[in-house]
Amino acid sequence: MRVQAFAALVAKAALVPFAYDAAALGDEDVEIEVSHCGLCHSDVHLIDDAWNRSTYPLVPGHEVVGRVVAVGRAVTHLAVGARVGVGWQRSACFACDRCLAGHENLCAAQQATCIGHHGGLGERLRTDARFAFALPDGMESAEAAPLLCGGVTVFAPLRRYGADAKRTVGVIGVGGLGHLAVRFAAAFGCEVVAFTSSPDKRKELHAMGAHEVQSSTDARALRGLADRIDLLISTVPARLDWILYLQALRPNGVLCLVGASPGLLQVPAAQLLTGQKSICGSDIGDRGTMVEMLRFAARHRIVPTVETRPMQDVNLGIERLRANQARYRIVLEN
Repeated sequence: MRVQAFAALVAKAALVPFAYDAAALGDEDVEIEVSHCGLCHSDVHLIDDAWNRSTYPLVPGHEVVGRVVAVGRAVTHLAVGARVGVGWQRSACFACDRCLAGHENLCAAQQATCIGHHGGLGERLRTDARFAFALPDGMESAEAAPLLCGGVTVFAPLRRYGADAKRTVGVIGVGGLGHLAVRFAAAFGCEVVAFTSSPDKRKELHAMGAHEVQSSTDARALRGLADRIDLLISTVPARLDWILYLQALRPNGVLCLVGASPGLLQVPAAQLLTGQKSICGSDIGDRGTMVEMLRFAARHRIVPTVETRPMQDVNLGIERLRANQARYRIVLEN
């Protein structure tokens, strides 16, 4: 099958129309007619080969929504016509200890939707059906797309570290991931403190459910938050004063990184010992967490703020991402 798509032919290049022959549909696979695909900063990193993992031509896109048009012989949970979503992960071994424990996202043999495979910025996508998730009725496709990567990435640590009405959650960086973290944390009943370097977002953040909005770079303001927060989720790929953020944590508090800040993260060991504080990372979510997140979002009407554009405007969307102009997620539509 010949697939029409958009691809970067070399690193850091603009995307151009590109056609490729799809691999044969395997027994566990599903073929999806793509209706929507969200743009994520990870797509920009892949286009630029920032992680030294890209191969070209490269078709990015890993927040994919569409209709099933074909299923492999072993697929029983999806039928032709089903509306599904696909996120960052496209496969796992299903045999290692991590997979058997339900943590497929930690599988050493996992594969990504658009690393070594062509992603969702095209007309069709073939992938392992076990990583294609039926979307709840009533959830708009354009709104579902960002949940499949950005949504599960912030939902997973909130769920893992017990977000509830007894806890205060801080969200550092309020972009595509952060604005979803604010909405999820508010729906869990948490007191929510949003940290942003953009003062003009204050009104929007309160409307999303933030109870308090603080500067992410104002040292004096950060010192005033000492011993206030149970869980800090950092979505930013930037250097920050992590010592001040650790001081903002209560005893047993957790600083969880879902954005990869550059360089080394250096903090005094005593600051972790005193108060039993922790620093950790979180990587997307397993399949069970993805299903739970989609149901939770549908039930609580967790809706990302999106800009929808035609798929042909992919380069304009990418440039808006590079310039940090997206408010808050860009979704391309076939």
